Amino acid sequence: MTLNDAVITTTLPATDLARAKQFYQDTLGLAIVLEMEAHIMFRTSAGSQIMLYPRGATTADHTVCSFDVPDVEAAVAELRGQGVTFEEYDMPGLKTVNGIATIGDQKAAWFKDTEGNILGIGETMK
Repeated sequence: MTLNDAVITTTLPATDLARAKQFYQDTLGLAIVLEMEAHIMFRTSAGSQIMLYPRGATTADHTVCSFDVPDVEAAVAELRGQGVTFEEYDMPGLKTVNGIATIGDQKAAWFKDTEGNILGIGETMK
């Protein structure tokens, strides 16, 4: 077995595990596959995993997890309907319009979870 055959799990800190659980389960629609006092594991139908664990606030100022979707605009619209607020960026090489950036022939968007972790949505690479 090589790492190329492995499922990747993103591990994210949560200052309020119950609040984060509600966001990932109810707002993002991820399924809980394991819940313990020390962590909660979610899995997408595609096999990706996110593990939340209790810890102090994160200091990461970069994307810690990104979801590949076939249509960023549709995903953004759906998540906005769930109350998600998207980040706006205007810097050299990256400018969002209505929360969505166009990078070459790809589109991407970013939002924060309830714990301040930056999550991304990107169109599936063609």
